[in-house]
Amino acid sequence: MALRLVADFDLRNDVLPWLRAQRALSAAAGAEGGGADVLETNYESLRVLNVERNGNIIYNYKDDERNIVFGLYDCQTRQNQHLYTFEKDLQVVSCSVNSERTLLAASLVQSTEEGRRNELQPGSKCLTLLVEIHPVNNVKVLKAVDSYIWVQFLYPHVESHSLPQDHLLLISEEKYIEQFHIQVTQEDGNRVVIKNSGHLPRDRIAEDFVWVQWDMSEQRLYYIDLKKSRSILKCLQFYADQSFALMFEAPLDISLSNSGFKLVNFGYDYRQDQEKLCKYLTLCVFTNHTGSLCVCYSPKFDSWEQITYSVFYLHKGYSKTFTAALGSAGSRGTHGITFLNLDYYVAVYLPGHFFHLLNIQHPDLICHSLFLTGNDKMNDMLPHSSLQSLSGSLVLDWYSGRLYRALLDQSYLLRFLWNTCLDCEKMAILHCVLSCGRDPQFLEEQIIQWISENVFACHSFDFIQEFIIASSYWSIYAKTSNVDTLLPYSSVLTWNTEIPGITLVTEEIELPLMKVHSFKGYWEKLNSNLDYVKYAKPYLRYNNSVVKREWHNLISEEKTGKRRSTAYMRSILDNATRVISNVEARSSEPRLTLLLQENDNHQMLLLGLMVSELRDHLLRHLQSTEKKKIEQMVLDYISKLLDLICRLVETCWRRHDLQSWVFHFNRPCSAAEFAVFHIMTRILEATNSLFLPLPPGFHTLHTILGVHCLPLHNLLDYIDNGVLLLTETAVTRLMKDLDNSEKNEKLKFSILVRLPPHIGQKICRVWDHPMSSNIISRTHVTQLLQNYKKQSRNSVMDKSSFSVEFLPLNYFIEILTDLESSNQVLRDFEGHDNVDAEFVQEAALKHTTMLLGL
Repeated sequence: MALRLVADFDLRNDVLPWLRAQRALSAAAGAEGGGADVLETNYESLRVLNVERNGNIIYNYKDDERNIVFGLYDCQTRQNQHLYTFEKDLQVVSCSVNSERTLLAASLVQSTEEGRRNELQPGSKCLTLLVEIHPVNNVKVLKAVDSYIWVQFLYPHVESHSLPQDHLLLISEEKYIEQFHIQVTQEDGNRVVIKNSGHLPRDRIAEDFVWVQWDMSEQRLYYIDLKKSRSILKCLQFYADQSFALMFEAPLDISLSNSGFKLVNFGYDYRQDQEKLCKYLTLCVFTNHTGSLCVCYSPKFDSWEQITYSVFYLHKGYSKTFTAALGSAGSRGTHGITFLNLDYYVAVYLPGHFFHLLNIQHPDLICHSLFLTGNDKMNDMLPHSSLQSLSGSLVLDWYSGRLYRALLDQSYLLRFLWNTCLDCEKMAILHCVLSCGRDPQFLEEQIIQWISENVFACHSFDFIQEFIIASSYWSIYAKTSNVDTLLPYSSVLTWNTEIPGITLVTEEIELPLMKVHSFKGYWEKLNSNLDYVKYAKPYLRYNNSVVKREWHNLISEEKTGKRRSTAYMRSILDNATRVISNVEARSSEPRLTLLLQENDNHQMLLLGLMVSELRDHLLRHLQSTEKKKIEQMVLDYISKLLDLICRLVETCWRRHDLQSWVFHFNRPCSAAEFAVFHIMTRILEATNSLFLPLPPGFHTLHTILGVHCLPLHNLLDYIDNGVLLLTETAVTRLMKDLDNSEKNEKLKFSILVRLPPHIGQKICRVWDHPMSSNIISRTHVTQLLQNYKKQSRNSVMDKSSFSVEFLPLNYFIEILTDLESSNQVLRDFEGHDNVDAEFVQEAALKHTTMLLGL
């Protein structure tokens, strides 16, 4: 299953053994009663009541005399503690304990008969009590009403060393919320009592709401009230200094007027019948540290043919409504839909039917989310009881008493990648694995291995492109989330292919209205996201269009002999050198190929330009970030791009067991070489369309494999269409290693005429052939005669210097000799002293002999 639940707490394993030990101690002290019967009773009545912000779990059970016993499990020490015992047979509605464990608040329901006999508050249905438990002392009645009450202590984010003023929220079924301020004091040593318990200050902080949710970790209260039949979501943020603030209001296009009263994350609600959960609406708010704000909503449903649920991406300004087919009518369930918060994802699942992993970080395209149906064998992997998503990745199963930590199962996702046939699922799995990976290097190696064996497996998008872009994005985003809107996270901009089993409708919604003007932490990021939606035009994500234009300009100037300033060129090449050094430092093993070991000037220019342009892009939009930090981000990002390409090539070579003899041309092409050549061609296509740099040496390696694998006409076609680039290193190797057979001469001639002039001149000097001598001679003559002016000649030619009585040639050679003697610089043509008039004469005679067939 894509989701793995790891149990952090289990009533059976973490509480029952302690109860048995306590019972054994009581029996040893002479307590009456059968141990086995009591243990069974404890287990049947034992249930989790609440999970506090510090992770401590409050539970209760009934002893043999039906008294209510409250206990606490400390998640840090993994120890249990008895808190309090009510010597009454009551039903607990809600319970909370303060952070110092000195006060216990509980809301209890009693029967009418029990109410008549209750000394605390006769005649009332629900009692809300505040108990001093350090040590057990006074009990104060906060509320005695006929409606249900839920209680929750606030936990300050900063622990106080002095006795604090505790704050307690009371949420009433009569649709109001009060905050009690409880001052405590210390008496008789360590005894903690309530100060002025006869009058506790309180404030009414909200009323007339229909739905409320508590975020224990962030100390936030979300609630919805109805204004003119319109649902308005509001949020109260509680602070350590006893204050709170209304953070935002957001209208929601959902109908709650007939939904009744609903609470989320206020403990176990025994009033709800698990068998009827599917008949109730489901609504919850999820956030994460990146500033996302999502409202997940599923209306109550009666049809078992399909189900509809919506996610309001308030931080993006739109909502998505999904309709999922449920299959046959005979596959009905008894549980409602469940939403789980998984940081960058929200999981939506209906036991036995489907599991939908929604990408909330980048929800624009449906292909970035993973939808699995019951056919994917996920039904038996998750509990079929209703789960409640707490803060972060904590998930509580109220009925079994288990607290889980929900994680994406990377092993399952990788196996699923190998088995799935749908492009949309491959795309979604790639992003799931990279965004939630706890060992990026290992996961990338697994994906690279899959690519090497399935390079042509995707038809709707380029998997290599997507992997390079997504992996590079997440490698930087893991360090700083400021680049979220500035770097590309996907190579796919649109997706029009349907996802089997689900349909989607996207609608724009109103953005939340922030009610405060100073932001910190999460609220600063949320406000930044909202500003991006409102003001970010045009599109701010980086692309290489400027780099492409500048690179082509530099290459054109190089061909025409123009040069930019030395300082500019040095800066660009220094950028590239730093990237290469950084990539080399990342590699712990020696390279199997010759990547990064060649001075490929064109790729170095492209690398340097990308560093310069990306740095300028981030400096423009991250003005509050240090320049040094931005430069390091740029260096890491581009180094990651290059490193991924190197690893792709290296993995293919290792998989096909290619060795250094690939660089020799005296053997036929093997199937392994042919396979690696095609994979490298795919890598080239993927990077070219995004104009990404390649590691220096890539084109040399690719060309040498191409010469091995392709017949001449195909090879020349690849060269003419820019698939194979003729680097100086590759052609030099070719000229040296191939003999001058008729077939090889044809190949060499065909390549030589396709070389740029400045490279062709160098290559001719390493090829011992009359044709290269002819080319060298022609070039030499061209150099000498460029500025030639006819002058009267007084010197007499020394005929003994020439062996051929051919007057035109003799006269021409005499002119060249004079020019050489008068221009020492041109005599040293390209650093080769042996190129002179005599060499030209010899080459001309040989060429004439060949033409005449002599």
